[in-house]
Amino acid sequence: MEQPNQRAVFKTRIGVIATTVGSAVGLGNIWRFPYEAGEHGGGAFLALYIGFIMLIGIPVICAEFIMGRSTKRNIFGAFRMLSTNTKWAWIGYMGILASILILSFYSVVAGWTVEYFTESITGNLGSMTPEQHHAKFNSFSTGWMPLVWTFAFLSLNAAVLLMGVRKGIERISNILMPLLFVILISFCINSLQLPGASEGLKFLLCPDFSKINSSVLIGALGQAFFSLSLGLGTMMIYSSYFSNETPLIKSAATTAALDTIVAIMAGIIIFPAVFTFHTEPAAGPKLVFEVLPSIFNSLPYGSIWSTMFFFLLIIASITSTISMSEMCIAFFIEQFGLKRKTAVLINTGIAMTLGALCAMSFGPLSNLTIFNLTVFNLFDYVTSNIFLPLGGMMISIFVGWIIDRNIVEKQLSSHNTTRQWVLKLVVFCLKYIAPTGIGLVFLSGLNFI
Repeated sequence: MEQPNQRAVFKTRIGVIATTVGSAVGLGNIWRFPYEAGEHGGGAFLALYIGFIMLIGIPVICAEFIMGRSTKRNIFGAFRMLSTNTKWAWIGYMGILASILILSFYSVVAGWTVEYFTESITGNLGSMTPEQHHAKFNSFSTGWMPLVWTFAFLSLNAAVLLMGVRKGIERISNILMPLLFVILISFCINSLQLPGASEGLKFLLCPDFSKINSSVLIGALGQAFFSLSLGLGTMMIYSSYFSNETPLIKSAATTAALDTIVAIMAGIIIFPAVFTFHTEPAAGPKLVFEVLPSIFNSLPYGSIWSTMFFFLLIIASITSTISMSEMCIAFFIEQFGLKRKTAVLINTGIAMTLGALCAMSFGPLSNLTIFNLTVFNLFDYVTSNIFLPLGGMMISIFVGWIIDRNIVEKQLSSHNTTRQWVLKLVVFCLKYIAPTGIGLVFLSGLNFI
């Protein structure tokens, strides 16, 4: 069985940032953030979102970093090593289960982006109206092709993971994350030249605090939490590959900042186009697959912009899913003594099986429901509304209240270079603010508030 001193370590500081940002940045930033901001009034939502990132996001990332680096273990192993109460290990089991369920349905959406990427390259998206795009998406999602693309995407995921931590995860992150920012900047420059740019930026960046209500508050809190993939344990597994010299608070702040910048850039890309072409900002989840393709068709060199956009989504998807996969792979290696290749193949096989059920839940298996939910919607609901917030809340409480304070201070202090007030602020947030905020997300997700 793999011992801590045999564990791989990320080679460079850039590798640390690229991998952690890659884990955080995903469809939640580029797909979910714009439609959440659109539905909740724009600027006021963004202001609250940034506040919650600072008060909850960064401290919880620190909590996962502390657990991962201090134990050099996966989420299950970390809970077992840091507490004599074995009941805490069940949070680890929940994290592993959540990661495989999310990987399964997330890969289906990633497969949709691959389909639209190939359609953009061939020019098959054509000059269609949003209504025609709606019909096209319905026809595609209810057929068999989503299954093909889900398997293709998971195979690509496995190919990266088979190369290992340094040669696979770190190397691909070092390549894809700078590329992602280059594409984002290109899109922002183009969007800022559109006639509706000023109106779109005003909607996104100028808060109207009169629009704040409980729905906006909970929406911003939930987006801040889910955007960083907190409560899952992905940051924990990556921090287990950190060197002892990696500054945890600074790395957490950098990860959160870059993740937030990506979300804002996605808004800068989308809202000027939405206002230029008189589309409803609150278009919801269909914004990416039904509204944006018709907008791209209205732009000069529209097929190029469309191709770049869906390639951007593929990049965000692959960097996120390799971290979800790595959670399970590390668990299989450390708890069962499996070789990495065997662990990768088992993880991919499980994800393909469950992913097939999710992919087909829009078509051939649409009548297969559990609690009146399709398999896709069930996985989404259980992980987003139960597992992730519950896991994040328990991680906050565990690091804030349960584990030895000396471990927390040693991991956060960065060889006594971290100011004491910063350390105390992080611990205070973990003890009181994060559990309270995440608890509200949890209760909201269950429709209790």
